[in-house]
Amino acid sequence: MLKFFSQLLDLVYPRNCVSCSSHLSNQENYICINCLLTLPRTNSHISKTELIERKFWGKINIKNTYSFLKFTKKGKVQRILHQLKYQNKPDLAEYMGNWYGRELKLSDVVFDFDLLVGVPLHKDKLRIRGYNQSDFIAKGLSEQLGIPFSTSVMLRNTFTESQTKQGSRIGRYRNIEGVFEVSDTSQIKGKRVALVDDILTTGSTLEVAGICLLEAGCEELSIITIASAY
Repeated sequence: MLKFFSQLLDLVYPRNCVSCSSHLSNQENYICINCLLTLPRTNSHISKTELIERKFWGKINIKNTYSFLKFTKKGKVQRILHQLKYQNKPDLAEYMGNWYGRELKLSDVVFDFDLLVGVPLHKDKLRIRGYNQSDFIAKGLSEQLGIPFSTSVMLRNTFTESQTKQGSRIGRYRNIEGVFEVSDTSQIKGKRVALVDDILTTGSTLEVAGICLLEAGCEELSIITIASAY
């Protein structure tokens, strides 16, 4: 009977893959098996990817930069990010963090972070969107890696326009310069922190947020994102 109602519900409200839009089976969640197997990985946790790491060269001291998927405009990865960011799908953001966390855990790399911190949203933008996708990605990573995460240690004190509207890297940097602050330095001082976001493009947002953490006494800073454009 339960299976019948599940099938009936699926007819009325069909579940489609957020990556390729194909119909999902009862055993699939959010992303179909084919996309799970074929979405383009960076494998940056296995071998350093210079095109990703160079975004921070000469700007900020980053120990490691880990990014899960390769981003291309109008591609499958972009569709996933758009859904988890703008389509009221915090559970999808957590799912992606969980998925990446599983892959990281299965590798031979030692992830010795003390804390995961999602790049914060301003309270007004958070109220409009209803959630911060970076916090949910960090939550998913935390569940798999066993590393605590914080949603309150860093704040965004200025409402800014979307970075996608800024064009150049300089424009993006100026748009967010000085907008972050650490609310409790005792949670950061002497800690190895991984800063978490959905996508790494120019790196300006992560750079400014990372500088804020380092100035608050962070001993070691790394970056983790679900996708990277390079």
